Amino acid sequence: MRLLQSEEELRNLIVADDWMMNILSTINTLQLPDWWVCAGVIRSMVWDYLHEKEERTPIADIDVIYFDKINLAEDIEKQYEQKLRKISPNEPWSVKNQARMHVLNGSKPYQSAVDGIAHFPEIPTAIGIKLIDDSLEIAAPYGIRHLGAGIVEPTPFFLENKDCYTIYRQRILQKKWHVSWPKLEINLQ
Repeated sequence: MRLLQSEEELRNLIVADDWMMNILSTINTLQLPDWWVCAGVIRSMVWDYLHEKEERTPIADIDVIYFDKINLAEDIEKQYEQKLRKISPNEPWSVKNQARMHVLNGSKPYQSAVDGIAHFPEIPTAIGIKLIDDSLEIAAPYGIRHLGAGIVEPTPFFLENKDCYTIYRQRILQKKWHVSWPKLEINLQ
């Protein structure tokens, strides 16, 4: 299995992918506050690379997050999804304001979108990317070692919180990542 060992390698992988760069450019047109593309779309792309897949593994959605303490209504998120669908109708857009998502995990309110990313269930999922002035920025609260080596472990918040750890275990069983990417090291502790 290949490895991806640095943020620079990750940046190069993303920049070389026209589809991913188009996704980022599309989202950038909305000018959302503190926005990131995160989670599965990046994770799947990297795991496909690690497994030397020629075809992109289908994804359930393209997770777009942002942080706006003022407009917390869920219908605002749906409006952003509709705007993205008008620009790129064949993509499975999912938009979430991290200023309200802490409620799902029973944690303290997040301070930023990256704080929200740090509270995702798995370390290789806790990653975000965005364009700033045509430059690719990466948010990886736990680094990219796990992502780039195909190691799946819970983030500290999910490891330390019994109820959240149960959610982590259920996600591992439900997602069946080992079927699409059999060389992953999935830790259930």
